[in-house]
Amino acid sequence: MAIGVPLDFVLFGLTLLGVALFHHHTLKVALTGLVAITLYKLVFGDFSGVPGLGGLLQLLAHEWVTLGNLLGLLLGFALLSDHFEKSGIPALLPRYLPDDWKGGFVMLVLVFVISSFLDNIAAAMIGGSMAAVLYRKRVHIGFLAAIVAASNAGGSGSVVGDTTTTMMWIAGVSPGQVFESYVGAVVALAIFGVIAARQQHALQPIMKDAAPGAHLHWARLAIVAIILLSAVAANVYFNLRDPAVLEQLPVIGLAVWAAVLLTTPWRRPQWALLPEATRGSVFLLSLVLCASMMPVQHLPAASWQTAFGLGVVSAVFDNIPLTALALRQGGYDWGFLAYAVGFGGSMLWFGSSAGVALSNMYPEARSVSAWVKGGWHVALAYVAGFFVLLALLGWRPDAPRVLQAAVTVTPAASGIIHFPQQPAAPVSNSQ
Repeated sequence: MAIGVPLDFVLFGLTLLGVALFHHHTLKVALTGLVAITLYKLVFGDFSGVPGLGGLLQLLAHEWVTLGNLLGLLLGFALLSDHFEKSGIPALLPRYLPDDWKGGFVMLVLVFVISSFLDNIAAAMIGGSMAAVLYRKRVHIGFLAAIVAASNAGGSGSVVGDTTTTMMWIAGVSPGQVFESYVGAVVALAIFGVIAARQQHALQPIMKDAAPGAHLHWARLAIVAIILLSAVAANVYFNLRDPAVLEQLPVIGLAVWAAVLLTTPWRRPQWALLPEATRGSVFLLSLVLCASMMPVQHLPAASWQTAFGLGVVSAVFDNIPLTALALRQGGYDWGFLAYAVGFGGSMLWFGSSAGVALSNMYPEARSVSAWVKGGWHVALAYVAGFFVLLALLGWRPDAPRVLQAAVTVTPAASGIIHFPQQPAAPVSNSQ
């Protein structure tokens, strides 16, 4: 204990501080932190109650599928985003987007909508690809933060848009209760979207006309669709036929790479993108593994204040275990929790898998100070959206511990969702 705080958290906090201060050496800092935390827990602590090497091996046996899926998705989507850029859609967008700052805002709205039914990593990287073309690769940090925020906010109100919301649905929360979070998410989008679009317009105005000779490359677009559909199809197929496979193998990541390799003879991917994407991916995996070692054993009593705090905490810690704990605890208004844990990670670039994925495309985003300074409007939007949600709908919690359905999930970045044979009956909010 250090001043009442477990030393595990202190070491993790120092790792994150190192990331913030030495953003040109984030991989080295993350790996150093991972080694330090692992050694401390091996000698003085335990891993979810199991001490020593046995506990570490048990943790790795549980996490390796998640890490494998995350690695496969990050690397696969790096190639996917290049295919999307070469499909011609970003170059054609100036024909349809407004010429001033409103064009950037409309682009963020598109990312928001895409993320409501696609993985937030894919939505963020598609947004990053569009921005690179529309703004000639001169993209403001604040606009990058807004792309991540739009991708996270867009999935917060859909039970298929984010793993945390799917967890809630499996546990008996109705889609309507989760959908309520869009009240806050739309307010947040209006705030950070307008400010970020103006920031971007001041730095680099949007292209007024489509690039000369721009046209749609159907083959590239088809490859993008095949890669995305492969991930979704593998997830759905094994959930219906043999969910245990999803716990044993990184099926989603493997499906993405199967699609990448099978379509290579059709159009060759930009393999040169992989070394930088790999470094960024290993960085994320290090932080995810560090977070999985933290002794998050309980939460304060359920309240809107706690839900608000969980959103802030999710900018640092993985939101999946936080959501699982909240579901076991009960007593939350699930629309509030969906908004908080879904959107809160946008406040730091490594607070969500979408942020880390986008930083692979834009390495300059790997500065906490630059992200906070340029993307301050994301934190403002989070607060404003939360309290508008509170003012308009009010806190309407369920009774404590009413959710009894078992929930088995892996982190959102893995894209894995384990469905029960039948969804639990919806739980209505008490008035």
